[in-house]
Amino acid sequence: MTTQVRNNVHVLGEGPATIFFAHGFGCDQNMWRLMAPAYASRYRTVLFDLVGSGNSDLKAFDPDKYSTLQGYANDLVEIMQEYAQGPAVVVGHSVSAMIGMLADIASPGLVAAHVMVGPSPCYINDDSYVGGFTRKDIESLLDALESNYLGWSSTMAPAIMGAPDRPELGEELSNSFCRTDPEIAKHFARVTFLSDCRADLERLTTPTLILQCDEDMIAPVAVGEYMHKVLPRSTLRVIENVGHCPHLSQPSASSQAMDQFLRDQGL
Repeated sequence: MTTQVRNNVHVLGEGPATIFFAHGFGCDQNMWRLMAPAYASRYRTVLFDLVGSGNSDLKAFDPDKYSTLQGYANDLVEIMQEYAQGPAVVVGHSVSAMIGMLADIASPGLVAAHVMVGPSPCYINDDSYVGGFTRKDIESLLDALESNYLGWSSTMAPAIMGAPDRPELGEELSNSFCRTDPEIAKHFARVTFLSDCRADLERLTTPTLILQCDEDMIAPVAVGEYMHKVLPRSTLRVIENVGHCPHLSQPSASSQAMDQFLRDQGL
């Protein structure tokens, strides 16, 4: 099976560097539709679906391989090795920010820069670390997802999206959740929300933009501040936005922050 079929890879545009857009939990590459096309006029732009999401090949899903985020990171390494032309930039939303980090650590020198949109290395509070959720919160979330995935999706998606003035975006995210195979989604949710990548942060020496929303129930500002403190070469930008998906609800502000960061990196 080729990486193109496995991950439903699409390439747009040409340029001196290649940008890889990686979506978050319950989403697919279509979630970048308000940002990616503008970059295709300046960069080689690669869109793909994580295995188990969107139009990826579901036959490629292996619960053992994808029992940790490293399985997805290994796929991303293969995609970058095949499709990168010039320096590679990984734009990862939510859990894919950590997938991008793990891919970089696994293959040093492959990534020139990271743009992490709403990232979190750990969702669970731990002593002085504020992840945004207690262990009980996460277990309750996963239990609700296990017992009624479609009901969970319709309830949680609008809250995750935020953007109260644009309810159609919450509906879109809910529909995206509902298109995902429930069993795969449950598996990926457990891998995502129980992950802890804090020990890996200091190993990432690649320049990184942390793009944070000032009101985000999934990745509160404290998480971005923690990452900025620990990551050796990071820039933190907090934008005014309610929700976890600024690439949909605030694409202009997200692009402005990303453009400035890329210019600063000579990309």
